[in-house]
Amino acid sequence: MSTATAREFVGLPSPLAPRAGAGGHPCQGLYHRPAGKRPRTAFIATHYNVDFAEHYLAPFLAERGYGFLGWNTRFRGAEAYFLLDHALAEIGVGVRWLREEAGVERVVLLGNSGGGSLMAAYQSQSVEPTVRASGSRAADAIADLPAADAFVALAAHLGRPEVLTAWMDPSVTDESDPLSLDPALDPFDPANGPPFDADFQHRYREAQSARNRRITEWAHAQLAALEGTRATDRLFQTFRTWADLRMIDPAVEPSPRRPRWCYRGEPQAANYGVFSVGVQSTLRTWLSMWSLQTSQCRAAPHLARITVPALVVHARGDTGVHESDAHAIHDGLAATDRTLELVPGDHYFTEPTGARAQVADLIAGWTAARD
Repeated sequence: MSTATAREFVGLPSPLAPRAGAGGHPCQGLYHRPAGKRPRTAFIATHYNVDFAEHYLAPFLAERGYGFLGWNTRFRGAEAYFLLDHALAEIGVGVRWLREEAGVERVVLLGNSGGGSLMAAYQSQSVEPTVRASGSRAADAIADLPAADAFVALAAHLGRPEVLTAWMDPSVTDESDPLSLDPALDPFDPANGPPFDADFQHRYREAQSARNRRITEWAHAQLAALEGTRATDRLFQTFRTWADLRMIDPAVEPSPRRPRWCYRGEPQAANYGVFSVGVQSTLRTWLSMWSLQTSQCRAAPHLARITVPALVVHARGDTGVHESDAHAIHDGLAATDRTLELVPGDHYFTEPTGARAQVADLIAGWTAARD
């Protein structure tokens, strides 16, 4: 493709947060489009905390005649403070801008990676409001969100609680000690595997869910203990969350992915490092985003309310999202027009050569057929 493209910075106010004292708008992003044209259809991509302003697909889809708003809520780089209802209100700011200022007639939600469940929650709330609001102002802000016209899940997880729990190291015995260890559940002890037998896998998955539940119970207790004090919340850390058995043993749910690898490199080193999802949270953020019991960031209930045309694209070489996830997303959609595509590539489509262009062709072709 040789089509010239242009991009413009978009900074907008939030219905729930003030402009920063230094001048920054809470809602920010970059709008990519064909130079000199106002596209009829545009994509919007947002993540829980990753900056999507310069999303890797933006220039590719702009070259193919589409608008692409790489959009950030105020939680970009601030995962520890995330609240779902506030994020949905700020995604709505971007959708309205596309329709009212960019002149777009059709909006496609692009739910990439962790953003898959987030954008599913947005569309779900826009057609059938069910998200519990954190206050009356937030309830008003998400009561009438503008719905999108199509939905794309790209290399998407099933939800924040699911992905964190699947990656958790359940051998942690003391949440205040990053080195605490139950040897019987240690995934990096050769005595346990790999290969990991069926019994170990079952015990491991059960212990992962149990760890998530314990943290949830502790968070509820801590919030109760804060009642009547000067504080309404507190920060805490969650250690060791790069320990999905599929990252360690390529025989567990086999695929063409790079063996013994995760998004942060070698799994044991990543697991004992300081960079991870969910590594720091407030009590309220844990309950809003990470808890299996209370989070509204699970994709399943939201997918069941998506009836617009939907495309699910899975990267077969992904080390953190698996084919079972893609099938679950596809099968969970309420849309009668739904398509599942399994394509070569890693999570970010940096390989094989040309993978990003091929994915852009796939998405653009699917979208054009529904214009």
